[in-house]
Amino acid sequence: MGRDATPDAIKTAYRRLAKAYHPDLHPGDAEVERRFKDVSAAYAILSDPARRAAFDRGEIDGAGNGRARPRPRGAEGGGFADFFSDIFTDPARSRRAQPGRSDQAAGGNGSGGRTGIHRRGVDVTYTVTVEFIEAARGTRKRIRLPEGRELEVAVPAGIRDGQKLRLNGQGMPGFGNAEAGDALVEVNVRPHPLFRAEGRDILIDVPITLPEAVLGAGIVVPTLDGPVRVAVPPGSSGGRRLRLKGRGMGADKSDRGDLFVVLKLVLPDRDDPALTEFVKRWKPPADYDQVRRRAGIE
Repeated sequence: MGRDATPDAIKTAYRRLAKAYHPDLHPGDAEVERRFKDVSAAYAILSDPARRAAFDRGEIDGAGNGRARPRPRGAEGGGFADFFSDIFTDPARSRRAQPGRSDQAAGGNGSGGRTGIHRRGVDVTYTVTVEFIEAARGTRKRIRLPEGRELEVAVPAGIRDGQKLRLNGQGMPGFGNAEAGDALVEVNVRPHPLFRAEGRDILIDVPITLPEAVLGAGIVVPTLDGPVRVAVPPGSSGGRRLRLKGRGMGADKSDRGDLFVVLKLVLPDRDDPALTEFVKRWKPPADYDQVRRRAGIE
């Protein structure tokens, strides 16, 4: 793998080698386990542009640790190209020891990788998409890890769009005897055509006619648990919220938020001569036209 390898090429090489050298496929093989750790440590540097550049400049070593005196340009070979081409080789080829270095210096101590350094594994990020109702009630999703293993993720009820879940120890393997990194699962919640979240509450806009607003009515409203009949009080203005307790976000009924029906006053799609004539004849109370002023708008 050359110095100009792209991030996609690096990721492809890592996934191929991580799968080939995964310890679960070679139980008891210390050399394969060491090789897997070397590949993971190398990927931890290559997948981070800043650390990759620092390695090429000689500011950090193959374990990601800072050098007391960065090597001069051109010393110890070609930096990225020489060091990582030895790691990212074809799985069928055995690992080559670098000329002039002992097996111990090349990482043959069996516990600390190339330098005897123990370094926590890198965190990795995944993304899962859930439906709005799944986010409201909670669900379980499966994600596929780079080495091909699948992992089931419990998505808690009431999760918000963009929120991340941390799965301890499910990231990249540690370097040497260090612990593995974590997996960070970002949850994307697909918008619902009717419902929207407001904290643990759910809102739904429901249109009502002028007679229903003035005289009151019983209307059927959809909820996450099925349709519910709601009473619209007489004299309801547009924007009024009717609360349905315990119909919001949450898996347990005792811990759910509420659902709010937001009334939206609508007029007929086409002209209604009778309604127009009625409004012309109607004489509102003296303070009726002060509604905007009372609301602080005028």
